[in-house]
Amino acid sequence: MLRQSLSIFKQLGSVTNRSQDATDLLHEDLVVVEQRVEPAKKAAQVLHKKLQGCMQSQPGLEAEKRMKKLPLMLLSISMAESLKDFDAESSIRRVLEMCCFMEKMLANMLADFEMKVEKEVVEPLNKLSEEDLPEILKNKKQFAKLTTDWNNDQYSADLYHFATKENDYANYFIRVSCNKCPALSLSNQKVYGEPLLSHLSQSSREIAAPIQECIQMLLETGMREEGLFRLAAAATVVKRLKICLDQGTVDHSEFSMDPHAVAGALKCYLRELPEPLMTFELYNDWFKAAGEKDLTEKLEKFRDLLQKLPPDNYNNLRYLIQFLSLLSEQQAVNKMTPSNIAIVLGPNLLWPQAEGEAALFDMAAASSVQVVTVVEPLIQYSSSLFPEGGPINAL
Repeated sequence: MLRQSLSIFKQLGSVTNRSQDATDLLHEDLVVVEQRVEPAKKAAQVLHKKLQGCMQSQPGLEAEKRMKKLPLMLLSISMAESLKDFDAESSIRRVLEMCCFMEKMLANMLADFEMKVEKEVVEPLNKLSEEDLPEILKNKKQFAKLTTDWNNDQYSADLYHFATKENDYANYFIRVSCNKCPALSLSNQKVYGEPLLSHLSQSSREIAAPIQECIQMLLETGMREEGLFRLAAAATVVKRLKICLDQGTVDHSEFSMDPHAVAGALKCYLRELPEPLMTFELYNDWFKAAGEKDLTEKLEKFRDLLQKLPPDNYNNLRYLIQFLSLLSEQQAVNKMTPSNIAIVLGPNLLWPQAEGEAALFDMAAASSVQVVTVVEPLIQYSSSLFPEGGPINAL
């Protein structure tokens, strides 16, 4: 028992130290990088300066202008001017003409060579010494900051996860102290993965906590967020929010400014329900109703199916659909039309009850355009399908 107690406290200690250890390692790594970068930067600067000193032509000029300023070309020009002082048949003139041609050709070759050196060596060295290395270091610092932020999020999520085990640890120590079993056990209610009716009865709620809490936060800050429910959020933030919802201790100020994480937590709750909100029993009926060509007939069949839902499922589906209808009204800004919302949320509201390979096939079908034909009209005509209103209208 003592060994088990020590392991519990060691677990808490390891969680507490993890983020600080990661931050310290990143800082040490950054120092090592800075120490290696500085000599390379100095070497690049020195070589760039010395190579420039070796160049005989002026940097940055075009080939023809560069060649005219080379000493070899100036010598060739001087030789050409000296030719007029000699007779046409003079042997000295012929030698000067040959030397003049050779000097001009050498000047042309040197200009081409120096232009290539400048482009392929001098300029990259300058860029390396003045831009690339500091940029590498800057990127390394940014990476270190991002990694540290990620570790902090992971650390917070681990703390929340540890907190969810508090009742288990408390029960353990009660049993150790009193040598009694579950009679003194504390309740450990869960939300995610629990049947809807079980959660509502235990919490005395009408709307499931993840649905109500997440929608309230999204109504505050997420209605104009582009790609809501479509863009993924940081997994650690979603994990932390799910743990808070499991514990029933959600601080809206902590999560409402990250609407994509809130939307992710809501999608997870719907997906992890043992039975979809629109029920297994009515699975085929929803698709049959959606296949009606006449809109009036289709909506009438939808109303009949809604009345066949268990009251708790109906109330929670109504609350959710009315929110999604409000969200679609901002589609000019958030780009989430009823169709787009149905595509990303539909498979989390309706899937078949099956096992094995048949389940995989049916799940694929439920994720196709069929689900869109069911969920999209619910959002489009929510005021007609839910004429009695609901709790969402009071928010």
